[in-house]
Amino acid sequence: MHSIRARRAGHQHPLILRLASGFRRFQRRWYHPEEPLFQSLKNGQNPLALVIACCDSRVDPVLLTDCRPGDLFVVRNVANLVPPYAPDGGRHGVSAALEYAVKHLGVQDVIIMGHACCGGIHALVSGGDGEEGDEFIGPWVDVARRALNKVNETMPDANAADKARACEMWNVRLSLDNLLTFPWVNEAVCEGRLTLHGWYFDLQSGELLEYDAEDRVFHPLVGRPHLGDRAAHPGTPRRS
Repeated sequence: MHSIRARRAGHQHPLILRLASGFRRFQRRWYHPEEPLFQSLKNGQNPLALVIACCDSRVDPVLLTDCRPGDLFVVRNVANLVPPYAPDGGRHGVSAALEYAVKHLGVQDVIIMGHACCGGIHALVSGGDGEEGDEFIGPWVDVARRALNKVNETMPDANAADKARACEMWNVRLSLDNLLTFPWVNEAVCEGRLTLHGWYFDLQSGELLEYDAEDRVFHPLVGRPHLGDRAAHPGTPRRS
C-alpha cells in the first residue's frame, strides 16, 4: 500500500504554491483565447528536433533556445549520454525515445547538447562512483569511458578542470558516434533524412559551441552575451 500525505487546508507546501503559481502563468500565456497553440497540439506533436541533454537543472534546452511547447522532443539524462545500440531486451529509456522520435515522429535533426560543469562527467573524471552508497551513477556515466580515455591519451598532464571540460566535449562526440550505431539512425543519416548536431553550452561564459565534424573542433555558434542584452529586453525574468 502506498501512503499519501494528506494536505491540510491552508497549509500547502511553499514549493507547491510557487510551482502552482508558475503553472497559472503558463495557463495565462498558452491558453489565452487568442493563443491557438494548444488547440493545435491536442491532437499530436510535430517537433522540430530531438534534443538529448543533461538533466542538470541549469541547462533546460527549451529555456535555453527560447522555444515554445511542442517545438522540441527532449530526452534528458545524467551527462547527456547516448549509449550504443544494444537490442538486448533491457530497459533502454534513451534508445526508446530515440526510436520514437526518428521512426514515429520523423524528426529531421538530432542535437546532443553537452554543457560545462557537468556533475556526471566530473564523477567520471574524478574516478569516483558518485557519493558513497550510490548504485546507478557510476555504471551510467561509464558509458562515457571512451571519452575519458581519449582525454587521458591526448592531454595526460592537464589539471582536473581542463580534463573535465575536454571530457565534456569528447562526450558529445562519443554520443554522436553512438547514435550511428543504431541501424535506423545510420540509414536515415546516409539517406539525408536525418542530420546530427553536437552542441556545447558553456554556462560560465554564456557561449554556445557547435561541433564541426570535418575539422573535429567546436566553433562558436552563438558568442558571449552582450552586456546590454538585459536592458534591451526588459521582460527578461529575474530571480527573486
